[in-house]
Amino acid sequence: MRRNVSVQPGEVDLRPLSARSVVLSLLLGAHPPEMPVKDLIRAVEPFGVGGSTLRAALSRMVGAGDLRRADSVYGLSDRLLARQRRQDDAVHPSTRAWSGDWEMVVITATGRGPAERAELRARLTALRLAELREGVWLRPANLLRHLPADLDAVAQRCTARLERPGPELAAALWPLDGWAADARTLLARVARAEQPGERLTGFAAVVRHLLADPVLPPELLPRDWPGEPLRSAYAAYRRELADTVPQRDRV
Repeated sequence: MRRNVSVQPGEVDLRPLSARSVVLSLLLGAHPPEMPVKDLIRAVEPFGVGGSTLRAALSRMVGAGDLRRADSVYGLSDRLLARQRRQDDAVHPSTRAWSGDWEMVVITATGRGPAERAELRARLTALRLAELREGVWLRPANLLRHLPADLDAVAQRCTARLERPGPELAAALWPLDGWAADARTLLARVARAEQPGERLTGFAAVVRHLLADPVLPPELLPRDWPGEPLRSAYAAYRRELADTVPQRDRV
């Protein structure tokens, strides 16, 4: 059976800190996600990014379609606004009590090329579905959401009751022990981090890890699941940033 894996257990995804990553991290955590350049200059200074480096990065980011500019205010592009919505949903997922039902998506379209198949797999994974077998995707029906209507062009959707025990099936579909081990590693790393750049890098990895959380109902999770502690740690870091970054209405 195919495993729905993000990174290997014990290996956390820490990426180098650049001017671009600092700006995106700050704006992705801001509501509304925009900031005047004078405030950005002050905001990135603790992370070792100088004014000239920032201005060069902003110019490149506007050209690449990462940011939009209105006078001296920079904000996220539509593409990155969608990423912010996914990030916000990862940090604060909307759930309901689980009745025992499972969402099921069965791929019915044929004749698609490798790129189209890969794109569809990525979309379904981002929707926190997991592949039971080729073309059959499912997850517990505990999320308060509607699947995109355009999936109907390539798949059939239904709700199912499965005879296999839920915890056993969840453990087969997702690498839960590995995700939990990585979450605990990240919690320990950010707890030790003291320098602003080290903390930003660590919490950026926390957000990426939360995006891979299947958000299963408690009945299907191993004991001592670290999902909520990881979310609480990130929420505390956002409040920490709100105290230092000159930006209105941050959450």
